[in-house]
Amino acid sequence: MQQYRRKNHSVSLVNYHLVWIPKRRKKILIGDVENRLRTIVWEVCEEKKWKIIALEIMPDHVHLFVNVPPEIAPHQVANAIKGRSSRLLRQEFPHLLKLPSLWTSSYFVSTAGNVSSDTVRRYIEEQRHHDTT
Repeated sequence: MQQYRRKNHSVSLVNYHLVWIPKRRKKILIGDVENRLRTIVWEVCEEKKWKIIALEIMPDHVHLFVNVPPEIAPHQVANAIKGRSSRLLRQEFPHLLKLPSLWTSSYFVSTAGNVSSDTVRRYIEEQRHHDTT
């Protein structure tokens, strides 16, 4: 069960599933590059107080399932991780400089929480029937 984030005036549960790929979908995320990327992702998320729910690095793409505060947009997560990892990985692994950039500018994102979208829709639709005021 996910922990809700509690602040003075809000309670939230914002989980993003992000997927991004290296430029030209090259299978470069292996071995030491994969290990270093994993470390960088964890460091960025820890610094920003984003909670990693799941992280899987495949040779040609990355899956990140992360819990963030409600004021954080998906592009902020993708840009922070892709930006730092591109800079550091290209400094540490010269063979990555052969690509014009490490990552494509695009990414996939979906949201998820503790309940399905259908459950939320039904809950909202049923509110009128349960409202006694």
